[in-house]
Amino acid sequence: MYNHSLLKQPIRKMEIPHIFHGCGFALVFLVLLANLSTSSSLSQGKSLPYMTSNVEEISGKSFDYIILGGGTAGCALAATLSEKFSVLVLERGGSPYGNIFIKERKFMGFSLLQTDEFSSVAQSFTPKEGVLNHRGRVLGGSSAINFGFYSRASSSFVSRVGWDKKLVKEAFEWVESRIVFKPNKLTRYQTAVKYGFLDAGIRPYNGFTWEHLTGTKIGGSLFDNHGTRHSSADLLQEGNPNNVVVLLNATAKSIIFRGQGKGSIVHGIRFIKSHGSTKQTYEAYLNQTAANSSPRGDVILSAGAIDLEGVGQEMTDNPRIDDTVNVKLQASEPAQVAGIVNKEFRFLVEGIIAPSSFNASVMTLAIKIAFPESRGKLELNNTDPRQNPLVEFNYLATKNDMEKCVEMVRLLERIANTKSLTRFRGAGAQNNVTTSNELRRFCEDRKNLRTFFHYHGGCKVGSVVDKDYKVYGIKGLRVVDGSTFLNHQVQTQLLLS
Repeated sequence: MYNHSLLKQPIRKMEIPHIFHGCGFALVFLVLLANLSTSSSLSQGKSLPYMTSNVEEISGKSFDYIILGGGTAGCALAATLSEKFSVLVLERGGSPYGNIFIKERKFMGFSLLQTDEFSSVAQSFTPKEGVLNHRGRVLGGSSAINFGFYSRASSSFVSRVGWDKKLVKEAFEWVESRIVFKPNKLTRYQTAVKYGFLDAGIRPYNGFTWEHLTGTKIGGSLFDNHGTRHSSADLLQEGNPNNVVVLLNATAKSIIFRGQGKGSIVHGIRFIKSHGSTKQTYEAYLNQTAANSSPRGDVILSAGAIDLEGVGQEMTDNPRIDDTVNVKLQASEPAQVAGIVNKEFRFLVEGIIAPSSFNASVMTLAIKIAFPESRGKLELNNTDPRQNPLVEFNYLATKNDMEKCVEMVRLLERIANTKSLTRFRGAGAQNNVTTSNELRRFCEDRKNLRTFFHYHGGCKVGSVVDKDYKVYGIKGLRVVDGSTFLNHQVQTQLLLS
């Protein structure tokens, strides 16, 4: 049973905790915020919060915080805030529970095969370059549809961005103790991948570790040892279920403001049924202070931002090259092993078995550039919030990125042709090109490019939001998702692999 007492009576607003400083909110996208507001445990209950798709039930209600987007960031954030505050989570998709394509490891990737405009759990989009991409449209977001590999951000990155190392460590540990699992053994393919990486010179061998280290390692997984996925939606169980309401199948249409210009104050949100008309809108509000009608909390965008200078600019994605072998239909297999190349973490390579259709699979080695320089942009396509925007990533637009791609393809061929992998997958790499010019032409051919679904940028800190993730010039509005990251290392490893 879901507790819905939150809808019956107001919850007393408590003093706002100091959880919005630099190290805290940036980690939310990694499902890492959960322990940053207090050192105490959030495990007050083990039941999910009240969930409903009835927009009438939520319309007109007020909350301390409204989170737009129940994905990888939003669920962790809601669990954290619910310890002391009332929270509404607005999720455009439905529940992940009961969907075998999400839950069961053997069906990993099937949710990416059948997408539609408004209702599938994965929404596909194709940027200007023609490289097919996906994003989650379900509670849990992309952590409910991805390949489930998990690793911490590197210690050098944490130091470079100035986050509090103690809080970061606590956040990692909170997540790892709840939804991340150590593989009890490697599969036959992952064993071959491990030795293939080592034979190709991706050393040292680090064994199992949470840490992001140069060399070959076994990482964590969102799939437990029974083959069941645990997405960020499961983190909602770690909050106070009496303080959270999740509205499913509802899409935010606009923010409600009081005032204009730089003195604007957020009052609430307008939303629609995800499968309904854009003309029929509903509203929910922030609780207000009695003194000056300012919001007590915030509307937190974990699904995008409004139109300020810089919004949608400097979008980045990580170009990926695959070496694939077609195999007979078999259970999907997530990555257990990762190869991280050189001290600058220049490339990241993994191996998976994933469906190419509902009756065929591919055995894949996938490698990506970890830190692309090329930047693109995102623009609205129309006023319907359910439809995809126009996206341009400008893959390999800089000379340095192109040279990295050349190096990346050479490395992938070396890995694919190691004794360990040719014995398992058969001889001969797919990308048999040799000269630098041939390799550049190979990289320039867009049909050879793929993505790890690690796109980021568009609302970066210092341009659209400040160090506390507050949107400049507007009171009561923050952005907490991957759009605030310019440097993608936080996403390179983690839940989006």
